[in-house]
Amino acid sequence: MSLIGRLIVIFIGFLAACFVGGMIVVVALLFPEFADLGAGPVDQGTIDILLGFGFIFVSGFALVPAMVVVAITEAFYIRSALAYALGGGVVGLACYLGLVPFHPDTFQFEGIVRRHLEIMTGAGIVAGVVYWLIAGRNAGAWRIPLPPLKPPPPLPSNSRRDAR
Repeated sequence: MSLIGRLIVIFIGFLAACFVGGMIVVVALLFPEFADLGAGPVDQGTIDILLGFGFIFVSGFALVPAMVVVAITEAFYIRSALAYALGGGVVGLACYLGLVPFHPDTFQFEGIVRRHLEIMTGAGIVAGVVYWLIAGRNAGAWRIPLPPLKPPPPLPSNSRRDAR
C-alpha cells in the first residue's frame, strides 16, 4: 500500500513542478512583450489560458525525461535538493533541445536561441526544486520496512480470572 501512496505523491509533485515550470516559461517568454504593452493591464483570462498552455507544453515534453530522473532518484534513495535541481535542469535542457533541429551530418543543433535555452533550463531547475519539496525529500522511503511492533506489556497478576 505504501507504493501506491508513493506513486500518488510522485504524480502530485510532477503536476506541481510542471505548473511552476510552465508559469516560468510563459512569464519569461512574454516579459519583453509586457514591457512594450503601453495599453494597460493584460486580460486575466488571457493569462489563465497562456498558463494552461504552458502547463500542457511543459508536462507533455517533460514527462519521459522527468520520469527517468524520478526512477533514478527513487532507486538510489537520492534525497538531495541539488540532485533534483540538476535533474530538472537536464530535463529542461532536453525539452528545449528536443524542439531544435539537429543535423546528423554536422552533429550540430541549428537555430538555438540562447535566451530560450536559459529559460527552459532555469524553469527545469525551479521545477526540480518544487518536485523535491513535494516528493523528493522522501525518495525511496517506501522500500524501507516498518519497524516491528513492540509486544504489549504483560498484564498485572491480579487481572487474570484464574489467579487466586
